[in-house]
Amino acid sequence: MQEINLHGHRIAYREAGSGPVLVLIHGITSDSSTWRRVLPYLARRFTVIAPDLAGHGRSAKPKGDYSLGAHASGVRDLLVALGHDHATFVGHSLGGGIAMQLSYQFPERCERLVLVDSGGLGRDVSALLRAATLPGSEFVLPLLAASRLLDAGRFAGSVLGRLGLRAGTDIEEMARGHATLSDREARAAFVHTLRSVVEPGGQRVDASNRLYLAKHLPLLLVWGEHDSLIPASHGQAAHEQLPGSRLELFADSGHFPQLDEPERFLDVLVDFIDSTEPAAMSPDGWRELLKAG
Repeated sequence: MQEINLHGHRIAYREAGSGPVLVLIHGITSDSSTWRRVLPYLARRFTVIAPDLAGHGRSAKPKGDYSLGAHASGVRDLLVALGHDHATFVGHSLGGGIAMQLSYQFPERCERLVLVDSGGLGRDVSALLRAATLPGSEFVLPLLAASRLLDAGRFAGSVLGRLGLRAGTDIEEMARGHATLSDREARAAFVHTLRSVVEPGGQRVDASNRLYLAKHLPLLLVWGEHDSLIPASHGQAAHEQLPGSRLELFADSGHFPQLDEPERFLDVLVDFIDSTEPAAMSPDGWRELLKAG
């Protein structure tokens, strides 16, 4: 872990390796450790940067803007501060929405886009996340975070994992994320972030109407077939909308294929990078895409 001060706030990040730049963006209530089973191996061939997003992990949790646009700008600022002009962006869950937003706000910096069980591609999302957007949820969350339910969830996840059941990682990682909500500042950041993308009826942000802007980008969609938070049908629909994209369904994974099937995840990601040329978007090219859309 390293730290940098951006706009007066601490941003923690992991950086390793050398070569083409690969930015790994985690999901909500998670942090850069969600890449722990793949990052060391990716660092053998790439410069890998995995931040703790603002409001998450070891990064500062200030009052402020936690929208997709703000997170995307934060990732861009970290990349520039570390001396990198462009990268392949890999986003998981909320991080997928951030990666898409980044490719939209800063197309000249995005060489490839990899969306892993991504938010922002459909309405459906787990009932647990929808419930957390209800009025007053910020007062209930600390009770849940402090309750024995979390310990039970961790234990259940561990047992299911030992038995080889697919739900184990989802339960374990959700329990790990909810445990962070006992901290007041982390809880506030979580609520602000979640309410910017989810409402009681489902996801409120849908990037489908702007997917045409990704036609110039090499795009990989990775999804666990047993995702209990965001259904794989979202990835299939996006793939149908962009025939040039690549879709990989992981039969033995839930919401965290990078943890459930790390070896296959590595194979798929590295092969995708090796088999595609990085995009290079000019202002004129971006203008033509917008006019055509």
